Formats: sequence, C-alpha cells, structure tokens
Amino acid sequence: MATSLETMQQKQLDTWLDQRLDELLPEKLKQIEAAKTPSMAIVVTKGTLDWAYPPFILASTAAALGWDVSAFFTFYGLPLLKKNLGALVSPLGNPAMPMKMPFGPRWFQDIEWPMPNLIMANVPGFENLATGLMKKTFRNRGVATVEELRALCLEAEVKMIACQMTVDVFGYSRDDFIPEVADYAGAASFLPVAQQSDVTLFI
Repeated sequence: MATSLETMQQKQLDTWLDQRLDELLPEKLKQIEAAKTPSMAIVVTKGTLDWAYPPFILASTAAALGWDVSAFFTFYGLPLLKKNLGALVSPLGNPAMPMKMPFGPRWFQDIEWPMPNLIMANVPGFENLATGLMKKTFRNRGVATVEELRALCLEAEVKMIACQMTVDVFGYSRDDFIPEVADYAGAASFLPVAQQSDVTLFI
C-alpha cells in the first residue's frame, strides 16, 4: 500500500515538474537568446576594388551593432590584408558596372557611358583610369575608402584571419600583411567558427 502511495505521489510530482518546465522553459530560452551576442563569419575571396567594399562594409556594420565578426581572407581576397592595399577595378567582363564620370554638371555625371570590351582590353592603363574614376565617384558621394573601412573593422575588433594555404601558394611573406591579422589558419580551423555563427557569408 505504501509503495502504491509513493508511486502515485511520484507521478504527481513528475506531472507538476513537467507543467512547471513547460511554463518556465520557453521564457528562459528567450532570455538566453536575448542575452546572446550575435556572430557573423565572412569568407572573403575577391580583392578587386568593387569586391573589397562588401565584406568591409558588412563586417564594420555588424561590429558596430555589437556582433562578433570573423573574416577569413583566402585566394584573391587575401591581398586585402596587405600593408599596401592597391585594389583595382576593371569594367572588362563586368557588364553591371556603370561607367560614369565623377566630374562636371549633374546631368553629365548621370550619363552611363557604354565602353566596348575591345576598347577596355586594348587601351593601356584603362584599369587605372576606371579605378581612379570609381574612387573619385565614391569620394564625391562621401563613401569611405577601402583603407578607411578596413581601419574601422580593426578598431571594432573584427577578427581578420589569413588563409595560410593561400599565403604559401602565392609565395607571400607575413611581413607583407598588416600586423593586426588575428591568425594565419586553414579552412579546418575556420569552418567551426562559420558553423557556430548566426550569419555566414561567402563573398
């Protein structure tokens, strides 16, 4: 008889505990989620001027919002960590890129100039011209330079990781890169960071 009573009391206790957990757990999970610091991982694979902006803009913005941000620079994105940042841009093979003049009256600046690939491929120094025009256009619009955006990221403690394999393959020296590079690592080291991140981007 005592055993039956104990069993019944245990069942009642279990039922009560289940009900309390059902009531308290969702709220506790919400509190844990609200207290969690969001995180973002970015894989940076391109190093031209136009492709340099997205990772640095996204990383600096997320860091300004209080997120933990890690950026893994690999292959052609690796030069964005070099001390001498000489990113260029070319409209050749990039039909979405508008060719506009960053000087003159407003109506003149709004004209999109069609540039045939034949001209772009055969005019010496065309990449330097396109790069200069884009930089001036950005300055006219008050957009920060890539160097300034990178500095903002570093100031906001964005972790910048260089792909060691790319460093080796392209024959770079660690002296080529800014001293703020957080680590030289491989994909196996970065993948767990990306797996645990709330947002993972491949740029």
